[in-house]
Amino acid sequence: MKNKTILITLTSALFLTSCAEKVPQLGKAPVDDIIAAMTLDEKVKLLIGTGMAGLTGDSAVVGETKSLVPGAAGTTYPIPRLGIPTIVLADGPAGLRISPTRENDPNTYYCTAFPVGTLLASTWNTELVEQVGQAMGNEVLEYGADVLLAPALNIHRNPLCGRNFEYYSEDPVISGKIAAAMTKGVQSNGVGVSLKHYAANNQETNRMGNDSRVTPRALREIYLKGFEIAVKEADPWTIMSSYNLINGVYASESRDLQTTILRDEWGFKGTVMTDWFGGKNAPAQMHAGNDLLMPGYPQQMTDIVEAVQNGTLSEADINTNVKRVLELVLKSPRFKGYKYSNKPDLDAHAVVTRQSASEGMVLLKNENEALPLSASVRKVAAYGITSYDFIAGGTGSGDVNEAYTVSLVQGLENAGYALNAALKVQYEEYIEAENAKNVPDPNDKYAMFMPKVRPGEFVPTATELNKQAQSADVALITIGRTSGEFLDRKLTGDFELTNEEQELIATVSKAFQSLGKKAIVILNIGGVIETASWKNTPDAILLAWQAGQEGGNTVADALSGKVNPSGKLTMTFPVKFMDAASSANFPVDSVRNIDYTIYEEDIYVGYRYFDTYKKDVSYPFGYGLSYTTFEYSNAQLKNAADVFTVTIDVKNTGKISGKEVVQLYASAPAGALGKPMQELKAFAKTKELKPGESETITLTVDYTDLASYDESKSAWVTDSGTYKLLVAASSRNVKATVDAVVAEAKEVKTNDVLKLK
Repeated sequence: MKNKTILITLTSALFLTSCAEKVPQLGKAPVDDIIAAMTLDEKVKLLIGTGMAGLTGDSAVVGETKSLVPGAAGTTYPIPRLGIPTIVLADGPAGLRISPTRENDPNTYYCTAFPVGTLLASTWNTELVEQVGQAMGNEVLEYGADVLLAPALNIHRNPLCGRNFEYYSEDPVISGKIAAAMTKGVQSNGVGVSLKHYAANNQETNRMGNDSRVTPRALREIYLKGFEIAVKEADPWTIMSSYNLINGVYASESRDLQTTILRDEWGFKGTVMTDWFGGKNAPAQMHAGNDLLMPGYPQQMTDIVEAVQNGTLSEADINTNVKRVLELVLKSPRFKGYKYSNKPDLDAHAVVTRQSASEGMVLLKNENEALPLSASVRKVAAYGITSYDFIAGGTGSGDVNEAYTVSLVQGLENAGYALNAALKVQYEEYIEAENAKNVPDPNDKYAMFMPKVRPGEFVPTATELNKQAQSADVALITIGRTSGEFLDRKLTGDFELTNEEQELIATVSKAFQSLGKKAIVILNIGGVIETASWKNTPDAILLAWQAGQEGGNTVADALSGKVNPSGKLTMTFPVKFMDAASSANFPVDSVRNIDYTIYEEDIYVGYRYFDTYKKDVSYPFGYGLSYTTFEYSNAQLKNAADVFTVTIDVKNTGKISGKEVVQLYASAPAGALGKPMQELKAFAKTKELKPGESETITLTVDYTDLASYDESKSAWVTDSGTYKLLVAASSRNVKATVDAVVAEAKEVKTNDVLKLK
């Protein structure tokens, strides 16, 4: 009997081994064979993330995968019997977000905090942004992640959006081009990105339930165009659908958005994933073409399986989703067995962030050459709490756990400047005392994502100011702002300066200027603030943005003249908040624009509104000064095969080396559709030009770039007639104009979708 039992056991083992050999393995068998071998449960599990510890409960799978890269945002479901591993998805736009410390591990796993999106876009330098992406992607690779949940390119519809710091611009062309450059850079490492948030995700207030009510024309021309550019130019691995509804349908549940436009019209071949906990109806998301539900929770699996079983969801839809996820897994470093080091070159990446930040800082004002600081200026009085508590970036998923942040005063000391020691001690003691009062609630699981409460501004007495002005050579006044996920910014005390900040700028400037010394304001901010009421007071204003962990060093480089600021604004600074066309329909209170927001301004977003309606602004789109001057000359136009090529010579006519951003706008002839006065169509940045040196800049515009979206025809229409192509230093500083003639109207048909009900 014993021998018989052994024989049966051996036979069973051989049978199981034989079966195992016949099970197809990912990477060795065609993807379609893998899908055919999967059970329905396995298919659905692959389409749902493994959960998020503390928010969705700790399932067995979470227990297996959360330790792969602690602090990563999520993982996909592994199916070992088919050779399908889990892959790791991690935040975010300003650098990889993972936990710096791990249980029973003495090592630290810091990441580089790179400049925020508004700064990177303000470089107008796609080559530079691609280099930043390369460094960022290397950290993704070496820390064992597979997909970086970035870049973010939603339009700056309104100055108060809490996540504008992550985004690039009020204009879709620069948004798309910068996002494409970042995508190319990150993905050059063999890891993927997730373009986000697709689409029309322009406020944080009720972000998971707000209905963005937008015309198809505004969607096509403004809110989708940047995604279209990035998809076509950079081939992102994945796209993240947004939380909001669009014209009554959740973005993640919209087949119009996720399949008809994204795949059928633009040719996207990758995977679409939800934002974390996005959408309501899992079967609808599957049918829409939203392939991966993140971070995943059990009810979604139940709902999808039941929908397939009762026939309300086709298993063919599921198979399509599964195929896209498997194709993503196949490309991942984890599937390919990459031996990540956990030791990216953080020192080299710190150099990248310092250098890249210098090109995105914008010189807003520079009266009587207050900057760069002369060689005789060595003693500095630093005012403003943010001079000592510098803000590297925003909060939420766009934050980074970096090893350090160089404050302004540290950067100045590193550059050899002497700080007023007594003033420094006074600020540091004040900040420490105020921070002790603002301790986050340890029981709040979202506290880590929220902006910390910063101390109110401190204003020295008149006696102290006079003494400080006598002993120092220059005053630096830093104004700081932070924002992030979950909350939109406020009008009072955020967009507008507080009374204390106004007083600080006024009193410090007066004290120093009365002695013939300069007062310089530094804006350590992520998005637009009001400047018109106080900008005439200081001698210079440097918009430093949030420059990442090396911020203080980069600002010191700019102040000292080690680098020449060459950034230009990618958004308009209005005189007043309500001057922005969208402000009448933005949730500045707890009543309006909560459940739905009407995009009443239509296509007239940012400079398209301000320039068309000749509205005064504090600083126009595309604006930025330099320590040198530039001359534009010899504008030429060539037309071949419906492509207009504009060339122009740019010469450095000043005494300091510098770079210039050249912008090309188009002004359309009168047609059936109302159109903005002008729209950005192309841009380029010169190399660093020495004094007297010139460079010929070439900019191209295709006839399709001149088209407007005609809803009545469901088509992009390029009207016939003469288009004015404006070569400019900003939207309100045109240097040369050439005429481009379109002999006959042209149409490109699209699908009639995303109707405004």
